[in-house]
Amino acid sequence: MFIPKLYRSEDYDLMREIIKENSFALLISSVGKIRATHSMMMLNEDDPENAYIETHISRANPQAKALQNGDEVLCDFLGAHTYISSSWYDHINVSTWNYEAVQIHGKVEIMNHDELYAHLDKLTSKYESFQQCPMMVKDMGKEFVEKEMKGAFGIKVIPTEIFIKQKLSQNRKEDDFDNIITQLEQSDDNARKIAEKMKLIKK
Repeated sequence: MFIPKLYRSEDYDLMREIIKENSFALLISSVGKIRATHSMMMLNEDDPENAYIETHISRANPQAKALQNGDEVLCDFLGAHTYISSSWYDHINVSTWNYEAVQIHGKVEIMNHDELYAHLDKLTSKYESFQQCPMMVKDMGKEFVEKEMKGAFGIKVIPTEIFIKQKLSQNRKEDDFDNIITQLEQSDDNARKIAEKMKLIKK
C-alpha cells in the first residue's frame, strides 16, 4: 500500500478499531498464482507482544490447498471511506476519496485441531452474543463441530509489516477542510464517519 508521509499512521489503537469494525477482509497470497479470499478475521492479542491475525477459509478453496507454513500473505482491511467532490473546494482541483485502511503482511502458520476449534468458538461468540437466541459452539455439540471443522482451513498470520493509512484531506487548507466536513455530514453513514474522523485530527 502506497502511503505518503502525510497519511501514514502509527496509531495501533486505530489499527485495532479498523480491524474490529471491518473484520470481513481480504486474505491475499501469491503462491503459484495471485489469489484473494474474503474471510472473517480477528486480531489475537492474548500475548500483546506477539499479536497475530487469525482466520479460516474453506479447505476446498484453491488458496487453502496452496498455502503452507511460512508462506507470505497479505491481510487487507478497508475501513470507513467516502467520495470527496472537488466542487467542495474554493478552487479548481480533482475529486478524490478519503479512507482508512490497514494492511498486514505476514507469515502463515496453519492452525492445529485445537487452535481451529478455539478460533471458531471465539468467532462464533463474537457475532452470536448479540442475537436474540444465540447459538454458541458449545450448544452445537463437539461431535457436530468437529465434523464441520473438516471443511475449514485455519490460519494464523504472524505480522512482518503493518501499514496504517488515514487519508482525511490533511492536504487541504482550513476553509476547504471545514467545508468537506459540512458536506459529508449531510451524506450517508460512511461519509459521516469520515467527517467525525476529520474533526478528530483537526483538534
